[in-house]
Amino acid sequence: MAVVSIPKVIVDKLVERDIDVETYVVDMLAKAAGLDPVAVAEAHLELAVRFLAEGKALTDRDPVQASEKLYKAAKEAVKALAIHLNLSEILRRVEGRGRWTVADLEKAVLRSSERLGGWVRQSWDAAWVLHVWGFHEARLDAEDVKARVPDVERLVEGARRVLEGGRSA
Repeated sequence: MAVVSIPKVIVDKLVERDIDVETYVVDMLAKAAGLDPVAVAEAHLELAVRFLAEGKALTDRDPVQASEKLYKAAKEAVKALAIHLNLSEILRRVEGRGRWTVADLEKAVLRSSERLGGWVRQSWDAAWVLHVWGFHEARLDAEDVKARVPDVERLVEGARRVLEGGRSA
């Protein structure tokens, strides 16, 4: 993976707008390059795998940051599924806005669950707890975070299997 430096002023402005810099850059580069949906879904899955590993590595020493990395892994897995499953209504909204919202992610989870099974929603719900209670509220300890790692792993692994042609986790 190539490393690219982005000026701090741009990063700060994106963060102020609650935009995840890394995934935003990936989306914009994919759009500018006219990449096909298969490649874009694979890029989101690659991010999911990386965030999952980073989150697991942080669990014992920094549960707050671990929670956010694990949530980001789930978020990227959901995006990969939405693109792979061609959830066009959601993808059009994202394209028109230029970024994903929580509402878009939630709808993608529900539509993916309808097609793939309840494991998508159940895994997402665990990741959402990590995001809200683990990261924003900083109320989860390492034990709480570790208890939800298998759910995030299931979502990321399930997305990988679906992208490879399977249907479930």
